[in-house]
Amino acid sequence: MAHTAPLRTGDTIAAIATAQGPGAVGIVRVSGSDARALAEGLFRSSRPGFSGLKPYRLHHGTLVDASGRVLDEVLAAFMPGPASFTGEDVAELYCHGGPAVLRAVLDELLARGARLAGPGEFSFRAFTNGRLDLAQAEAIAETIAAPTRAALHLAQLKLSGALSERINAVREGLEGLRARLCLAVDFPDEDVECLPLEELRGQALAAREAVCALLSGVERARAWREGLLAVLAGRVNAGKSSLLNALVGRNRALVSAAPGTTRDYIEEQVELSGLLVRLVDTAGLRGADVADPVTDPVEAAGQDLAREFMARAEAVLYVLDASRPLCPEDRAALAELAPARALVVLNKSDLPACDGADGAAEAVEAMGLASVRVSAKSGAGLEELCALLRGRLAGAAGAGGEPDPDALAPNARQAGALSLARDELAALAEEAASGLPYDILGLRLDAACRALAELTGDIAPDDVLNAIFSKFCIGK
Repeated sequence: MAHTAPLRTGDTIAAIATAQGPGAVGIVRVSGSDARALAEGLFRSSRPGFSGLKPYRLHHGTLVDASGRVLDEVLAAFMPGPASFTGEDVAELYCHGGPAVLRAVLDELLARGARLAGPGEFSFRAFTNGRLDLAQAEAIAETIAAPTRAALHLAQLKLSGALSERINAVREGLEGLRARLCLAVDFPDEDVECLPLEELRGQALAAREAVCALLSGVERARAWREGLLAVLAGRVNAGKSSLLNALVGRNRALVSAAPGTTRDYIEEQVELSGLLVRLVDTAGLRGADVADPVTDPVEAAGQDLAREFMARAEAVLYVLDASRPLCPEDRAALAELAPARALVVLNKSDLPACDGADGAAEAVEAMGLASVRVSAKSGAGLEELCALLRGRLAGAAGAGGEPDPDALAPNARQAGALSLARDELAALAEEAASGLPYDILGLRLDAACRALAELTGDIAPDDVLNAIFSKFCIGK
């Protein structure tokens, strides 16, 4: 749904603030100058002598529509502005979580003069009323979307204002430098106010280093926030799909003895000790030199896609049928794998080995590749496989065992603004060293300050706000 960041028109907005679908409790939220009056218009307290919703207390009662019918038994709360989430008067009605109940309550509020809130409009009002800066507002969405506790920690750290504090510290130094540079431009002959170019260069480089420190957390945080790619690859009938099913705990992939059953890729998410993994099962590999070469163009396209996934994955699980000896095609594929991100899975270890199959593990080890014996059918070895896979992924992404408790994780928009500031500061230092005039150097400094201001929303173009808040759910 497209959403244009609304202006502060003073109207009162309402929305269901809990997720769609049945639940034990559902919340209807109201914000604006009429929030209290609207809530009290529906609410009937269960206590005699009720004189209105008192701030920061829960009141028990029922909600009644205009015709006098009871809509639900609820708890009601009122938070006066500016000490509320949005900075305005806010009322919340805690209802039973049935969709019909919540919709009936919301419809009654809309009929009495509230306007349906747009996506992220409550958070937008918190931003415009100074309750949150833009980086903190984005952290709300990241908190809701956090797939793991590690990702949740990173989002909460940003919501606390830690990222904004670091950005503002850099900005404060640059704004002081900016003021001195302006004096140097306006009063070039005043020695007392002069800003030596070498000092300007040194401060620009120091600020650039601080920005680079923030950017260094982007890739590490991606591992915890977005997940890492692990690809199941190998020849047809090695048991990749059975292994995928075993790892995700359900029959996600079709399993058949017929070669080429998996013709496209299948992606599932699993969590390995707090690390989110995008696990992809790919089409089995076959070459033109085998007895049953690929003739189906769809299967051939699937194999090309498998090789593409292998090339960009953080970890490759190359699955071998441990009951059979290594074939030349497997040896060629294994020789192309990078040991740091590859793990050879000797599947079907529960089956009796054919002649010549016993040396597979030794052959793999001789290639410098780690291996693990598993049985997708019985589950043997899966725990060890998961531990080894997590280690490979964490090492490949530089994520380590756990996220740094003080790590800051700029998102893609924030990383873009930080990168712009870094580049402008680097150019400023270079141009200061070459002796360019102060007024030209000031353009670089202005651009760096502007990029940092956009991070926290001190400068907030409408299109940026629209792009951010349109991704929020309605009710937040």
